[in-house]
This record gives sequence, structure tokens and C-alpha cells, in this order.
Amino acid sequence: MIIGIPKEIKKDEYRVGIVPSGVRSLVLAGHKVIIEDGAGLGSGISNSEYEFEGAEIVPSAKDVYLRADMIMKVKEPLPSEYDMLREGQILYTYLHLAPAPDLTKALLERKIIAIAYETVQLDDGSLPLLIPMSEIAGRMSIQEGAKYLEREKGGRGILLGGVPGVAPGKVTIIGGGIVGTNAAKMAIGTGATVTILDASLYRLRYLDDIFGGRIRTLMSDSHNIMESIKEADLVIGAVLIPGARAPFLVTRGMLSDMKEGSVIVDVSIDQGGCIETSKPTSHSNPIFVVDGVIHYCVTNMPGAVPRTST
Repeated sequence: MIIGIPKEIKKDEYRVGIVPSGVRSLVLAGHKVIIEDGAGLGSGISNSEYEFEGAEIVPSAKDVYLRADMIMKVKEPLPSEYDMLREGQILYTYLHLAPAPDLTKALLERKIIAIAYETVQLDDGSLPLLIPMSEIAGRMSIQEGAKYLEREKGGRGILLGGVPGVAPGKVTIIGGGIVGTNAAKMAIGTGATVTILDASLYRLRYLDDIFGGRIRTLMSDSHNIMESIKEADLVIGAVLIPGARAPFLVTRGMLSDMKEGSVIVDVSIDQGGCIETSKPTSHSNPIFVVDGVIHYCVTNMPGAVPRTST
């Protein structure tokens, strides 16, 4: 099989679909690997590193799509790539089709065999290809949220961890899955006061156990969400329904009760977002403000740390 890796063209996306060790494994298994010139540079991987492991470097994405039986990417194809896809070609990438009807239609019309990383499940229901990116996005959500709480960035001027004699900031995390758990780890590490809401009592018991009572756990319902975000300096949207659009758990009406200069990081945005006022943003233009609340809704958060996430 010929396996092709094009350069990512989504705005501010620096990851690449394969690392050199992956090339070696595929070549040893009898496959041919072709990689677009410069595809790995954003992740600090040179053409020569790929060539050393047996890959062929080709001049353009068109060459990759024309020759490859299977395309390996990081993010979904953009409209400019649709016409390069060939009938029967295998596409292996993060697709997030729930909020993307045009992409879904394009894949169906071209009869593409599309495998979405984020929906690959093991027998126990876990999502092995989504988990690493969720871990990164969860940890980044606190890092980015803390930055935009700074006054210079338009935030409340809050240091999440506080200092002796000054109370720490309050973080509310909606969703106690992989993103929410990793966000909690980072938030607790800063010294913030942390609340996690989830619809599963079993999950809340687990979180209470692993964090040793260092967090407050609440059942996720509209009343608890509303009361929690009123108090919060930073709200993390960490809701996932695999393969489906995220539900709106924070409505526009709830937003008016939040503190001016507070921050929302909606990690769920790649599945449509769990905050009604969310809309996709990019790393180069990551925020917007609604009712005095800063919204950070970058759809490819791990793309900012490609050396870690690739």
C-alpha cells in the first residue's frame, strides 16, 4: 500500500500525520510512504529524517493525493483539498464530522473510506486515538485560561493560585472525562479552587477518589451549572458525546450572571461546543468577548504544541 502524508493547511496547525519512527514501521511492513515536502517542519521534523527511515519526499499535496492509497492527516480536509480526494481512497485523520455537514457530504460524494481517529473505540469503550489529544487540550485549557485572566489580556486580573493572604481563583469544569480530568490536574497544581460537574455519579465518585477530596464534585444539571459558573473565574467546557455534536449546557442567558472579565475555554468546540455563545477561533485570533466574558474557542488546541502532540 502507498501511504501518503500531506502538509497540514488548517490555520495555525503545526502537527504532522506521522513521525519518522512510524515511517520505519510502515516501510518494514512492506508499505511505501510518501510525504509532502516540508510536512514535518512545524513539528521540528526535517525531510531528511523521514528519508533516512525510507520515505519518499514529493513536491506537493497533489502528488500525495494522486499516488496514495491511504492518506494520513491530523485535521480534517479543507474545501481546497476535497477535489484531490479519489474514489475508494482511505482517509485516516481527526474528522469531527458532527458540526461539519459540508465535509460529510464531500466524503460521501467522493466515496471515501474515512476513518475518524476520534471515534475509534476499543472493546472497553475507550477512545485510544482521541485520549492523547484530550489530555493535551485539557492541560492547555488551564494554561490558556490563566493567561487570559490577566488584566493586560482583558481578564479579571486574577492569579489562579492566589498568594498567602489572597484567595485563589475558582475554576469550574463541565465534564469529567479525559479533558476535564487533565484540566483538573493542572488547576489543582496551580492552587486554584476546582469544581467538576458530570452527569455520571460513578465518574464523580472516581474523581473524588483520585483527587483525594481536593476538588468539589457536582451532578451536572442546569441549576448546578448556573450556580457554579456564577462563582467561577475560569470555566472549562469539556463535554464529549463520541461522534455527536456536544449539547449546549451553558446558555446565553446564563452568561449574563458570570463575572465580567471571567474566561471560558470551550474545548468541546471541535464537536460544536457546549457553550451556546461559542464559535470556532484560531491560535492567531483565539478569543472574542460576549457580555463581558472572554471566550477561547480554538478548534485545534494541541496544534500549538506540535512537538508534544505529534
